[in-house]
Amino acid sequence: MRRTATIFDRRALSGLTGALLLAFGLVATTLLPAGAVAAEIDTAASHAAVVDMQTGTVLLAKRAEEPMPPASMSKIMTAYMVFDRLNEGSLKLEDTLPVSEKAWRMGGSKMFVEVGSRVSIQDLLQGIVVQSGNDACIVVAEGLAGSESRFAELMTEKAREIGLHDSHFANATGWPDPGQLMSAMDLVRLAGLTIRNFPEYYHFYSEKEFTYNTIKQGNRNPLLYGASGADGLKTGHTEASGYGLTGSVERDGRRVIVVLNGLESAKQRSSESERLIEWAFREFENIALFKSGDTVEQATVWLGEANTVALRIDRDLLVTVPRRDGDKMKVSVVYDGPVPAPIEAGQQIATLRVEAADIEPVEVPLFAAESVKQLGPLGRMGAAIEQLIWGKD
Repeated sequence: MRRTATIFDRRALSGLTGALLLAFGLVATTLLPAGAVAAEIDTAASHAAVVDMQTGTVLLAKRAEEPMPPASMSKIMTAYMVFDRLNEGSLKLEDTLPVSEKAWRMGGSKMFVEVGSRVSIQDLLQGIVVQSGNDACIVVAEGLAGSESRFAELMTEKAREIGLHDSHFANATGWPDPGQLMSAMDLVRLAGLTIRNFPEYYHFYSEKEFTYNTIKQGNRNPLLYGASGADGLKTGHTEASGYGLTGSVERDGRRVIVVLNGLESAKQRSSESERLIEWAFREFENIALFKSGDTVEQATVWLGEANTVALRIDRDLLVTVPRRDGDKMKVSVVYDGPVPAPIEAGQQIATLRVEAADIEPVEVPLFAAESVKQLGPLGRMGAAIEQLIWGKD
């Protein structure tokens, strides 16, 4: 018999939410499908993605999986390559790399390194992240891979390794090239990986200025100056790409990442990115429902030494819901019952189902918390007779 037990609805969650609120970075389950609410707000950007990083919920998607020219936003990948080397111990912040004539002559935004000099990895990272220095990128590429073209190949290989399937790199800088492509969602993924994997280096993205060779330059990321909780990441601009931004904002343990590209001006980039960030925090909320190992419900057992078995969840369950529809959220357990014994601990028994208005339901498996042995022959006979007489489960 198919059984559905409603655990609680949104109205009963006020006390539970405070008690179970999860810390940033825990495994979560997405409630909103990609693009589910994209029609409710639009953007002037040609490509866009707004994502809740904790749950992975896509709040807005506009041509988000389509490869596009990323301009200097691709420098997030260049920096990622350096962070990865630092993390594995093959590189140190105090190590230095030589400046070639190619790096010194590179046009566009510059750190203003001097040909023939050596520059520390820390200074180069600040030159790349804060000043968007094309020359710094080439110094890193040549120093770590022998040439910029080889470094770009390694960037593409790393992109595939970490799940960026719509990205391809022809250079380390984001300089216009038909082979330099990333999607908005790949930039979201890369930003999230940078934040999670390299917390000790992520602070570079929140620095508002950096001085090198007596030249002080400010960070071009407008969110750092206007949005509360902003701490990254990178802007970009070329004729082909328009004005773009990959930004991250954290408030009260909740982090939202926004990627925009194809805007007409730096002013529009600033206003549009802040507008979408404020919309994401204002219109949506994260609800912590269960922690891994919590008992969610008791399932009825048939012909077992115990009449019920506890059902446990094996992951933290955090969901993102529109605030206006939060009171319509329903959480229930669905299983075929009574569950016949014997039951093994860890056996999947039921499904936890989360539903809210206008969104796809989320289903999470529930498992037996303990084993339940089957009754002996006499016990089974007695249960069968009881069933015949009383119709009990």
